[in-house]
Amino acid sequence: MTNILTLPSACDFHIHLRQDDMMKMIVPRILEGGVSLCYVMPNLKPPITKTDQALAYKAQLEQLAPNVTFLMTLYLTPELTPEEIRKAKAHGIVGVKSYPRGVTTNSDSGIESYNTYYDVFKAMEEEGLVLNLHGEVPSDADNDVCVLNAEEKFLVHLKQLHHDFPRLKIVLEHATTKAAVDMASDTIGCTITVHHLQLTVDDWAGKPHNFCKPVAKFPHDRQALRDVILEGHPRFFLGTDSAPHPDNLKECAQGAAGVFTSPLTMSYLATILESFGSLDKLHGFACVYGKRFYGVSEKQGSGREMRLLKESLTVPKNYEYGKDGDAQKGRVVPFLAGQVLNWKVVCE
Repeated sequence: MTNILTLPSACDFHIHLRQDDMMKMIVPRILEGGVSLCYVMPNLKPPITKTDQALAYKAQLEQLAPNVTFLMTLYLTPELTPEEIRKAKAHGIVGVKSYPRGVTTNSDSGIESYNTYYDVFKAMEEEGLVLNLHGEVPSDADNDVCVLNAEEKFLVHLKQLHHDFPRLKIVLEHATTKAAVDMASDTIGCTITVHHLQLTVDDWAGKPHNFCKPVAKFPHDRQALRDVILEGHPRFFLGTDSAPHPDNLKECAQGAAGVFTSPLTMSYLATILESFGSLDKLHGFACVYGKRFYGVSEKQGSGREMRLLKESLTVPKNYEYGKDGDAQKGRVVPFLAGQVLNWKVVCE
């Protein structure tokens, strides 16, 4: 039986690092989770729509975690122009994130029609930026659309974008369905989260700390995600969508969508992959395939060896941020709080 795994530190190609005191709690814990490269989501308040905003945010993150490589993105809005795309490329911005309006956290500035952005997509194709898609359509009772089929209903848009921009690299984020798994191609990749490899609809209904968007679906959908990892498919790679919220915004009548995994990313992942016989796929899925699809490398001084020890680890019940008496002081409940994981990360 394997008791020690030695790997390069992992790459998380979808992460939310928030702002202010919550950011200050999260970012220093990235390396604790075994991750040294992060692809940073732009849905802040206000959203990151300009290159200068992205660079300023990156500087804040690097100050908190200088040994982590942060890859930055812009938020797709009507104000984004081909000229800004070219500026972004010149300053090392890697991608542009699309959110359908209103489907998830801080998506009020999201889009309603992709045709509006074809000149932007053309510039992205020419410059080599990646289009990251939150693959859901808004719920619509008249057309029988709800959270359980919102991803599958979205895939027609993905097919059209791929047809119209065949050289544009597209990532369908946080895939949750078998239909999404079937979409991969040379220029279409998918991120898969830690929690979607574990959860089905029964695990989040009435359990707010497992609730995220897109929601976990049916057992056959979860099995499709597991099967593609078992296959070692190079177009599927780790993107945790780690998305912290204060516990009071999760434990309420309209609980916020998001699952927090950053401090224990690789402990979660090794434990879950081992549970369905795919521990040998951990290296490719978490450390190799994402960097290869994006064509990126880590900055000098980032990237390091990581050891995973077969050792019990109890997930903390919460993580606190802010100072006593501070209006922003709060707590975030992590995924599987209080439960025992089978692997512990030791970063060298």
